[in-house]
Amino acid sequence: MQTAVPILPLIDPFARAITYLRVSVTDRCDLRCVYCMAEDMIFLPKKDILSLEELDRLASAFVAMGVRKLRLTGGEPLVRRNVMSLFRNLSRHLNSGALEELTLTTNGTQLVRFADDLAACGVKRINVSIDTLDRHKFKAITRWGDFDKVMEGLQAAKTAGLAVKINAVALKGVNDDELDRMLAWCGQEGFDLTLIEVMPLGELGSEQRVDQYLPLSEVRRRLSETWTLTNIDYKTGGPARYVQVEETGRKLGFITPLTHNFCESCNRVRLTCTGTLYMCLGQEDAADLRQVLRFSDDDAVLQAAIRDAIAHKPKGHDFVIDRRNQAPAVSRHMSVTGG
Repeated sequence: MQTAVPILPLIDPFARAITYLRVSVTDRCDLRCVYCMAEDMIFLPKKDILSLEELDRLASAFVAMGVRKLRLTGGEPLVRRNVMSLFRNLSRHLNSGALEELTLTTNGTQLVRFADDLAACGVKRINVSIDTLDRHKFKAITRWGDFDKVMEGLQAAKTAGLAVKINAVALKGVNDDELDRMLAWCGQEGFDLTLIEVMPLGELGSEQRVDQYLPLSEVRRRLSETWTLTNIDYKTGGPARYVQVEETGRKLGFITPLTHNFCESCNRVRLTCTGTLYMCLGQEDAADLRQVLRFSDDDAVLQAAIRDAIAHKPKGHDFVIDRRNQAPAVSRHMSVTGG
């Protein structure tokens, strides 16, 4: 009887194990957040998008090579037709023990429909992107979002037993006056909160990121005047650094690609809905896995292509935002890469 040869884990050139894959299942979204998309987006033709079966095969190849966490993103992942079939298929890796976590990042608009199904597929926690608790600001930031619909979705997630973490992009002159309120609201609702610096990705038309950029070092200083923030050694596999908010017992995370980048411990890569693998959010280094996927049914060939791509993962990004450098660091929008 022949013994199966174990597959070697994915290690990048800087000795970092790649254990976290973010998979964009669609470039489409039902919102047009001002820091993420242009208002008049041109979306990809259907022929360029991987089928759900192809996304399953690719993600499963990564799991076989040591990825322990899968996060499905978009655009908005829950607007993809029949996306729950992908969650159901990927949940087999949870059942086998090969995968530690299957989760997603969502804008919350579809949670009333899908929260129960997500829980049934083994999803334990979700990230929901909400940048303001003001209905008028919410409409302005998302361009056409329904605040009440998202709030109903959050309650549906809680009822389904899903742990919720709120992701908020800190925007100067937009929501910087209500981050204290958001922290209090998350404490009341039993949510953790992660604040994110705006990132220089994609052209936004009339919007200027230099006008949006708010350093989180300044945000933390302000919050510390009201809240007791204690550094903790807590990680979810992502780039956030966490503190405990002693007054609420909840966690507050900071994602700071500009003021304090998180590259030295980067354990993740990003797969787009077209099968392009980006080894770094802030670099253009990429590998076309769709061609390999559609050329060969042999998973060994696919895994070899993945391993070759990881061998080209850069040490870090080159994000910068200032008045002299207003062009985006990379031309693709955040919605293309998948969060």
